[in-house]
Amino acid sequence: MRKKVLQILTKHIDKPMVLEKPKDRAFGHYATPIAFSLAKELRKSPMIIADELANIFKGEEIFENVEAVKGYINFKLSENFLDEYATWALKNEEKFGADFKDKNILLEFVSANPTGPLHIGHARGAVIGDALSRIGKHLGYKIIKEYYINDAGNQIYLLGLSIYLAGRENILKLETKWPQEYYRGEYIIELAKEAAEHFGSEIFVDEVFIPKLSTWAKDKMMELIKADLKRVGIEFDTFVSEKELYEKWPKVLEVLEEAGAVYHKDGKVWLKSTQYGDEKDRVVVREDGRPTYLAGDIIYHYEKFKRGYDRYINIWGADHHGYIARVKAAIRFLAFDADKLEIILAQMVSLLKGGEPYKMSKRAGNFILMGDVVEDIGADALRFMFLSKKADTHLEFDVDLLKKEDSSNPVYYINYAHARVNSIFEKAGKNFEDVYDVELKDLKEDAKNLLFISLLLPEVIEDAFEKRELQKVTDYLKALASEFHRFYNEHKVIGSHEEEKLLKLFSVTALSIRVGLRLLGIEAKKRM
Repeated sequence: MRKKVLQILTKHIDKPMVLEKPKDRAFGHYATPIAFSLAKELRKSPMIIADELANIFKGEEIFENVEAVKGYINFKLSENFLDEYATWALKNEEKFGADFKDKNILLEFVSANPTGPLHIGHARGAVIGDALSRIGKHLGYKIIKEYYINDAGNQIYLLGLSIYLAGRENILKLETKWPQEYYRGEYIIELAKEAAEHFGSEIFVDEVFIPKLSTWAKDKMMELIKADLKRVGIEFDTFVSEKELYEKWPKVLEVLEEAGAVYHKDGKVWLKSTQYGDEKDRVVVREDGRPTYLAGDIIYHYEKFKRGYDRYINIWGADHHGYIARVKAAIRFLAFDADKLEIILAQMVSLLKGGEPYKMSKRAGNFILMGDVVEDIGADALRFMFLSKKADTHLEFDVDLLKKEDSSNPVYYINYAHARVNSIFEKAGKNFEDVYDVELKDLKEDAKNLLFISLLLPEVIEDAFEKRELQKVTDYLKALASEFHRFYNEHKVIGSHEEEKLLKLFSVTALSIRVGLRLLGIEAKKRM
């Protein structure tokens, strides 16, 4: 609707326009302060300009009323326009809120080390990335979801070592001396048992087999990670191996040297990242000649940018904040546009159960496993809660809240609105299609208000995607469900003289709930 209003307005004024929603709906559906920005240019009072423009806009059929108030211009949409839009939306559910953007995006998220099952910290970035992709694709962006497998470096060796030692202790029953750093948890013992079945127990006889165990275990962990993600509806288009990328390091280092981006000091190779705003220069090659973790990131982004996407979005944990400046510096040295890279930081999650901290998983040691929480509350509740706050804010919630069947549980409350509409249609003995062509005329103000709110989904999802604030969608769905329940409780529907009109109105509400939830990766319930 906002786009349509802007199209109408820009026919008369060839200027950038801002459309706001008045807090008091009595003032109209939209308002613009354009008169204030034109005042200096036209050398007139904003109030005079607003009066003149309001008279011009009044001739447009889309508006029921246009009014100038203290320099603002308020617009009330016509019943006819709202009805036509509602009818189109009901008949074109797949296109409702859809658009076409001629841009392609490479979206990288999760990228957890394949050294253990996914924990709840990984889950937040996973859900945000997947929902961002779903909404972006609906808006017409071409989006590739990519998982960067951190399968190089010491952590993979430690995984193999941990399994090796667990096998010696639990299978060979040998006295085992554990190092200071290793992976703990029942899953390591489970992997040791699987390794014994796969390779035979002789795999634990000599340390020479640790690299073999490491590679095998890494692949097993990736299978587990993919399975955990699939349980919450997340699948990736591409996977990139860090280990394989390191083979390209000599070429990338040569490019950096030619660009004057590195220097040698203390037996190390340093990136001149301070040249582009980093707080200090960073080591990319250690004294022993091994490239650092940052080198892996540089190779990965070099390969990414060579693929020629319009935009690159990374979703990282908040603890990676310090990496932003150094990675962007490297991208600039590699002669790419670092402004095309956008990094979303996902803050930590605190889980409670009955007001107490959620128990850590025995299987994984000192972590709360994503799989355990999904088992407890279900994938839909998990997804909704992780999307209910902006990514860069700390999230705390009590899982017991998500088991309640009342308005305190937003997932239940929104689903109940959708199920309630289906129930009303069943009681009326009608299908949704039966009311598509009913005219929504002479509606009371609260019905018009519910219709307008129900039709706002397209601009809500566009705003949420462009600002990367997916909580705007969850907030909207909660507000829409609340408005619907309030309206239903105050009006008789079945058997009233406005039954068909109200059924059509409710079908539009259900449409927005259904499409909105689907874009969050949740299927709306028809019965509860």
